[in-house]
Amino acid sequence: MTLRNDLQTIAPPAKQNVVGVGISPTSYEEATAVCGHWVDERRAAQREGREIPSRYVAVTSVHGLVTAARQPEVRAILNGADMATPDGMPVVWALRSFGRRGQQRVYGPTLTLHVCEQAARFGHRIFLYGGRPETLPVLIANLKNRFPGIAIVDSYSPPFRPLTPEEDAECVRRIRESDADIVFVGISTPKQERWMAEHKAKLPGVVMFGVGAAFDFHAGRVEQAPAWMQRNGLEWFFRLTREPGRLWKRYVLETPRFLPLWAMQWMGLKKFSIDGSQ
Repeated sequence: MTLRNDLQTIAPPAKQNVVGVGISPTSYEEATAVCGHWVDERRAAQREGREIPSRYVAVTSVHGLVTAARQPEVRAILNGADMATPDGMPVVWALRSFGRRGQQRVYGPTLTLHVCEQAARFGHRIFLYGGRPETLPVLIANLKNRFPGIAIVDSYSPPFRPLTPEEDAECVRRIRESDADIVFVGISTPKQERWMAEHKAKLPGVVMFGVGAAFDFHAGRVEQAPAWMQRNGLEWFFRLTREPGRLWKRYVLETPRFLPLWAMQWMGLKKFSIDGSQ
């Protein structure tokens, strides 16, 4: 096993309350470095014959924040994340409005590439959970092309329904037997965050990332928005034009609910707690 020697103690940044969800004011470089430190801790614990808790990273968009505002269970799951990165530009703008002036977007598909590049350099082992059965081989081939030497140790495409207890136990067994350091979970919000929270105790030491549509993007199945649209908060419009049947409710009915919540918090008209109360 290859271990990093340049990381001593790296803690994730303190979270900023954004409409009741703690968002981590971080960067690609910091989030990737924290992941590397967590993998080092996992491997050190393995050498000593002990288990440590797993970690999970919620890549958080406006959709996640609005869902959390309506569903206390989802809010608790997001607030239980070890890191919650600002995935969408409105989340970035909210962080800036609360004093995090240099904040940039930490987008799930791009964060995936940063973590994969580090994994290839240091021999971190990756498990892919999510995507369609026909998507995963293409995704794996593309990642191996882009990052020679990357160790993708196994993958699993879950059905579009809840897993049976037997299926879930089999998936957990595969992840544990693969000795994966990192599990990328791509099954959409809030299912992926719920899955990570439910499996935290079952996968000791493993670092889990909920990366949404990253699998489809990097397999070339779904086109990403141009960079200028991403920078200007217009990715939602681009994705809506590509998948209107699947995404119209999210972007037309749900996402606009974020703006008044953010405005009320910013103006001090409403207080939001991240301890489970509102």
